Amino acid sequence: MKLSEHFSLEEFTASETAARKGLDNTPDAEIIEVLKTTAARMEEVRSLLSVPITVLSGFRSVKVNSAVGGSATSQHCKGEAVDFIAPGFGTPQEVCRAILDSTIDFDQLILEGSWTHISFSDDPRSSILTARFSNGKTTYTNGIS
Repeated sequence: MKLSEHFSLEEFTASETAARKGLDNTPDAEIIEVLKTTAARMEEVRSLLSVPITVLSGFRSVKVNSAVGGSATSQHCKGEAVDFIAPGFGTPQEVCRAILDSTIDFDQLILEGSWTHISFSDDPRSSILTARFSNGKTTYTNGIS
C-alpha cells in the first residue's frame, strides 16, 4: 500500500525485531491515516535532499517498541516518527543541518549517530537533539553536534 509517492506502508512498518521475535507490527486504520501524513512530511524531506531516503524505522507497535528498547512515549508508536538515512545526500549530521536550514516544521530532530530521527506533530516543539551512546546508555544534548 502506498502512503505517498515514494513511501509505502510496508517500509514504514518493516521491523527485523518484529520478524525475529514473531511480534505483530500491523497498524490500525487510525494509525495508517497518521502514517499517510507522516509520509507526506517525509516527501518534503526527500524533496529537500533531492535523493532517495531509506526508512530504518517508522511505525512500531507497543510490543515492538518495547523489544527494541524504545521510549514508552515514543512517537514511533503513534506513527509520527521516522528513523532514516539518505546516503546519497551525506551523513546524518549533514542531513540534520539541511533540515535545520530549511522551512520544514518538525516536532523533534535527533542526530542518532548513524541515522536521523525526525518526528512530526500538530503542535511541533522544534526540539533539536544529539544522542550520545556510552556504556549501554543514551543521553541527549541540545542542538546538533
